[in-house]
Amino acid sequence: MKREEIVLKVNGMNYKLDIEPRRTLVEILRDTLGLTGTKKSCNEGECGACTVLMDGKPVASCLVLAIDAQGKEILTIEGLSEGETLHPIQEAFLKHGGIQCGFCTPGMVMSAKTFLDEHPNPTPAEVRKAIVGNLCRCTGYQQIVDSIMAASKMMSGR
Repeated sequence: MKREEIVLKVNGMNYKLDIEPRRTLVEILRDTLGLTGTKKSCNEGECGACTVLMDGKPVASCLVLAIDAQGKEILTIEGLSEGETLHPIQEAFLKHGGIQCGFCTPGMVMSAKTFLDEHPNPTPAEVRKAIVGNLCRCTGYQQIVDSIMAASKMMSGR
């Protein structure tokens, strides 16, 4: 199969890769770069488990060809923390029980980041609307909403 040389900027680092053009971003992140925090689930863009930020916006990485991600800033769950210091959203998910089995958590956290960057003082109803594209089969969403609300307070210093 034909291969292409591409450069992806992921979590602030450039990666020169030789890939098959048909490979999706989630496949490259997980299988080639070893960034397994991004989950591969439905492979149809329906569940949100593979959500990453591309140029600051949430995208289903199972629907993006890696070759089309060139020239974009890609942020994964691994790039959110600074060394051992968790991002406030990650801290809030741990503290408020937003993590159950953990499968949906990376996508939820990444969606929450963009949302909170744009809406620093949300209502619970706004949070619920913001995560509508991320499915969780464990929590019934209340702990996730509580976690995002707590993160908004942490991030805004309230």
